[in-house]
Amino acid sequence: MEQLRWGTPDALRRLLCEVVSWKSMTLTEGEREFPSKVQAKLAEVTYFRENPNHLELHDADLGRRFLTALYKHPSAKETIVLISHFDTVNTEEYGDLEEYAYQPEELTQLLLTRKNELPEDARNDLQSGEYLFGRGTMDMKMGLVMHMGLIEKAAAEEWPINLLLLTVPDEEVNSSGMRAAVTKLLELKDEHQLTYKLFLNGEPVFTQEPGDKNYYVYSGSIGKIMPSALFYGKETHVGEPLSGITAPYIASFLTQRMEWNPMLQERDLGETTPLPVTLQQKDLKLEYSVQTPYRASALYNVFLMKRNADEIMRIFEKVAKSAAEACNEAYKRVCRELSAEPVGSVRVLRYEDLLKHATQKFGEKKVEAIKAGIHANREWDDREKSFRIADTLMIQCQELAPAIVLLFAPPYYPAVNSSEDELVNQCVDYVKKEGLAKFDLPVRQIHYFNGISDLSYVNYRDEGEGWTTFQANTPVWGSSYSIPFTEMAQLQAPVLNVGPLGKDAHKRTERLHMKSAFEEVPVLVEGMIKMIMNTKIKD
Repeated sequence: MEQLRWGTPDALRRLLCEVVSWKSMTLTEGEREFPSKVQAKLAEVTYFRENPNHLELHDADLGRRFLTALYKHPSAKETIVLISHFDTVNTEEYGDLEEYAYQPEELTQLLLTRKNELPEDARNDLQSGEYLFGRGTMDMKMGLVMHMGLIEKAAAEEWPINLLLLTVPDEEVNSSGMRAAVTKLLELKDEHQLTYKLFLNGEPVFTQEPGDKNYYVYSGSIGKIMPSALFYGKETHVGEPLSGITAPYIASFLTQRMEWNPMLQERDLGETTPLPVTLQQKDLKLEYSVQTPYRASALYNVFLMKRNADEIMRIFEKVAKSAAEACNEAYKRVCRELSAEPVGSVRVLRYEDLLKHATQKFGEKKVEAIKAGIHANREWDDREKSFRIADTLMIQCQELAPAIVLLFAPPYYPAVNSSEDELVNQCVDYVKKEGLAKFDLPVRQIHYFNGISDLSYVNYRDEGEGWTTFQANTPVWGSSYSIPFTEMAQLQAPVLNVGPLGKDAHKRTERLHMKSAFEEVPVLVEGMIKMIMNTKIKD
C-alpha cells in the first residue's frame, strides 16, 4: 500500500495550515484560485494520477469554480458525497494582526502575547494549548482537509464503496457553488452509474452554551428565507409634510410587527428556530435633499424547518396587511387632527401583482428592458437589484402608491432533515457509541444544523409547489439568481453533518479544537463509512 500523505494527525495539521494559508474570501481572486490548488494537491495521490478524469473543476459563476474528486471502486455503486465549502468571510476584525489571520500557527503564538485582549472563554482556550486560531480553521477548511484524508485512504485501501468529494465556493453569501453543483451531481451519477447513499457534510460543531463539553452530529440543516418589502409613499417638500407620506413611516409599522414575531417561528423534534429579525432597513434615496424620502426597503431574516416559501409569504402578507391597517389608522388620525386631506391608503401587494400590473400597462418588452438596466449595474448585489427592480416598476406605476410591495430577496436555503432515516440513525448511533468508547466523548444529536449549510440544496422535498411562490416573487429570478428545485428533488439521499469542534465562527477568535479535528473526528467518520460499507439498509 502506498504511503499516505495525510494519514497522521500531524500531517492533517500541516495540510490544514497550508490550505488555510490559501486566502479565499468570498468574491476575491483567492476564492477563484483556490480549487485549482486543491486539485493540484489531490493530483499527487496515486489514484488520481492513474484516473485524472475523476478529478475535475467545473464552472460556478463570476469566474469561480467547484471541484469534484471521485474515488470509484470497480464493483461498487453506492456512493457517499463528501461536501464542503472553501470560501471564508473577511478578516478586518483582526486589526493589526490581519496579515496573520490565514497563518494559524503564527497567529496562535502571537495571541499568547496579547491574551488579555481576548474574551475570557477564548483566553482560556488559548492558554489550554488545545486550539488553533485563524480564519477558516473552523469554518470550514478542516472539513475539506478531513475529506481529502478520507478519500486518499479509501483509494489506497480500496474501500468497497465510492466517495465523491465536492468542495464549492460562495457558501457564505449565495451558495452559487452548491446550486451549480446540483446538476453536476446528477451528471456524475449517470456517467458513472452511481447510487447516492448519503450526503455527508463536514461543517464544524458549534457549542450550545459556554462550557459545553458535548460533541454534536447534525441530522438536518435549518432553512433560511428573506421576505422583504419595498415601501413606496408619496413625496412632498419637508415644508408641507402632510402633503405626502414617508416610506420610513410606513416601514416602521411593518418592521415592528416582523421583528421577533412568534408567528414566524417554528418548532420541530424538540428544537426551535431563532425569532425573525431585520437584517437591513434603508432609504433608497441616493442623495440628500429636502424632498421627503418616499421609497425605502427592508430585509427580514426568517429561519425554516417545515415551512416552504408559499407558507412564509402567506404569513408575511397577513402581517403586512395588519401593519398597513395600523399605519392607515394612525396616519388618518393625524390628518383629522390637523385638518389635512390624506393622500391615500397604504395598500399591500405582492411583487407578482406589481409585475403583472406593469406588464399590462407597458408590455413585457419594456418591463424586461427595465430589469436588464438594473442587472447591468455591477455595483449592486442580488438583494439591491431585487429592490431596484421593484422600485423602478413602482415609479412607473405610481397609481398603486402608497404601497408595501412584498417580495423575496436571495438567498433561499430550504430546510432539510433526515432524522427519521434508518441509515442516518445507524450513523448517529455509531458515532455516539464509538465516540464514548474510543475517546470518552459524549456525543449528542441535533436535528437541524443552525449555522445554515449547503445541504439545503439536496434531498429537496415539497409535497406541493411552495417554490413557485418564491420564483414568482423574487425579482432577480432567472437572471442573476435561481435555484434548481427540480434537480434538487432528484438527489434523494439522506443528509448528515459530522465535522470538527470549533468556536467563534466569523469572529476574530475563530478557533479549532485540535484533538477533535486531527484525532477524533477523522477516526469516527472513517469508522462510520466502513460501518455503512458493511451494513445493508433497505432503500
